[in-house]
Amino acid sequence: MPDFDLLVIGSGPGGQKAAIAAAKLGRRVAVVDRPDMVGGVSLHTGTIPSKTLREAVLYLTGLTQRDLYGQSYRLKEDITVGDLTARTQHVVSREVDVIRSQLSRNHVSLYSGTAHFADAHTVALREVTGHERLITAEHVVIATGTRPARPSSVEFDGRTIMDSDNVLALERVPRSMVIVGAGVIGMEYASMFAALGSKVTVVEKRAGMLDMCDVEVIESLKYHLRDLAVTFRFGETVAAVERHPRGTLTLLESGKKIPADAVMYSAGRQGLTDELELDRAGLSADARGRITVDEHYRTEVPHIYAVGDVIGFPALAATSMEQGRAAAYHACGEPAPRMHNLQPIGIYTIPEISFVGRTEDQLTEDRVPFEVGISRYRELARGQIMGDSHGMLKLLVSPEDRSLLGVHCFGTGATELIHIGQSVMGCGGTVDYLVDAVFNYPTLAESYKVAALDATNKLRLIDRIGD
Repeated sequence: MPDFDLLVIGSGPGGQKAAIAAAKLGRRVAVVDRPDMVGGVSLHTGTIPSKTLREAVLYLTGLTQRDLYGQSYRLKEDITVGDLTARTQHVVSREVDVIRSQLSRNHVSLYSGTAHFADAHTVALREVTGHERLITAEHVVIATGTRPARPSSVEFDGRTIMDSDNVLALERVPRSMVIVGAGVIGMEYASMFAALGSKVTVVEKRAGMLDMCDVEVIESLKYHLRDLAVTFRFGETVAAVERHPRGTLTLLESGKKIPADAVMYSAGRQGLTDELELDRAGLSADARGRITVDEHYRTEVPHIYAVGDVIGFPALAATSMEQGRAAAYHACGEPAPRMHNLQPIGIYTIPEISFVGRTEDQLTEDRVPFEVGISRYRELARGQIMGDSHGMLKLLVSPEDRSLLGVHCFGTGATELIHIGQSVMGCGGTVDYLVDAVFNYPTLAESYKVAALDATNKLRLIDRIGD
């Protein structure tokens, strides 16, 4: 008999939920992770610390209150890295305690060390002391996560030339910064450092940024970031980064040179699979370290599953949790409902962006007719109270059955607000539900009613003229 029914390699969102789900079903479960990484990349260098850092930035800079108290308003004049990391360290340590408690309450064994496959049913655990032990399991879940991808041509030192993991260990807030890559992580950090007063230059080889988002929302974000002195260099490729005693010099293929105190690369993620010795289990990974799985998150070896960032898109903590649960249920022979295709996306720039469903461009390309309903925070009493006059909510409505085709939000609380639209869409509701619903006043949620009325008024005009 194997030591465990299910062994999980990695304790991030996907691994943790897989372990607890299997334990709830009465299985013998163990989790393996490094002693300093309980909670995974998400908790230590990714989602939680970066979002906590964002909250610290917003609070200490007073950025969101400047519409009310003037552009010079600032809660703390000289913000240090210590001010920013104190909150992060507090949240991370509390979350580690919560995760350890959850695993313990569900009788999940937690092993500290690094793991690699000895064979398809056996994992070798190398403990901190150097001692190695073998653990056997009927099923294995790989949930090792990812690390920032680093171009081989760049000499990273973690202080002046860094990736997104190193940002949290900065010695001081840089006066100027180059961010290479205008993806989600790059734009989140660009907005944070711009809010802190750093002069930020974003270099992106593509013609634009965040192309999965609504065009109007992205234009609004660009406007706000330019207002914070962010410079965009789209269609540009970095040829080299030089380190000098007085700072860095980023050389672009176009011949431009950008001086800065620091450079941060945000060039995608690399799966943490290179130390797993996958071949011993009959597995392989692609060039990005990602593992291929089927609809049940099974790898090419049926009793081995993989979940979370290590399998690629969408690589979100929220979806990783659901993947972990689904994999555990399938491994235990329990029916597992398929994950709903309506997955909300949250981008923690300043201001926030969140959306669910399709964009205007996608609907136009698919030749799906739609009408737009918009609500702007400045029209809402709550928006005025909060000092956010720039936020907006956009509804894309089908004129045929009045269903919601997409919801896009920009501004304070966007990542929370989006779930109202997600729920209406998931339950097959129509724009008329939002028109007739009563929302608390004053709230940002009221923006749904305003946007719904805007859309239905336009639909009514079309019907009137058509008749």
